[in-house]
Amino acid sequence: MSIQLVLLPVFAQVGLTFALLLWMATARTSALKAKETSLKDIALRQPNWPEKATKIGNCYSNQFEIPVLFYILIALALPLRKADFFILLMSWVFVVTRFAHAGIFVTSNDVRTRSLAWFAGVLVLLAMWIYFALKMLLLI
Repeated sequence: MSIQLVLLPVFAQVGLTFALLLWMATARTSALKAKETSLKDIALRQPNWPEKATKIGNCYSNQFEIPVLFYILIALALPLRKADFFILLMSWVFVVTRFAHAGIFVTSNDVRTRSLAWFAGVLVLLAMWIYFALKMLLLI
C-alpha cells in the first residue's frame, strides 16, 4: 500500500480541522465586530459566544478528541508496514463519519443524528485498532 494513498484520508481529516479553525476565527471575529459579544465577555474563555460561533468552536475542539487516535494509528501503521487495504478503506469510512458529524454539528446540531455519526466513527476506529493490534500481536 502506497504511503500517499494511506495519507490521503489523514490529509482530508487535517483539512477538515483547518477549515473549522478558519471558520471559527471568522465567526468569532464577525461576532465581535457585530458587538454580539465583547472581548471582556470572553477574555477568560467564558462561553459567551453567539450560538453559531459556539457550534463551530465546539466542532473544531472535537477534532482533537477521537481523531487523535486515528492519527496515532496511521502514524504507527505506516512505519510498521501494517497499513493495508483494510486500514485504507476504514480510514476513509472514519473520515466520512467525521465530515458527517461536523456537518450536523455546525448546522442543525441534532444531537441524536450527530451522536449516530460520532458513534459510527468510534466503531470504525475501534475496528481499525483491533485489526492493527491483532496484526501486530499475531505478526500477520
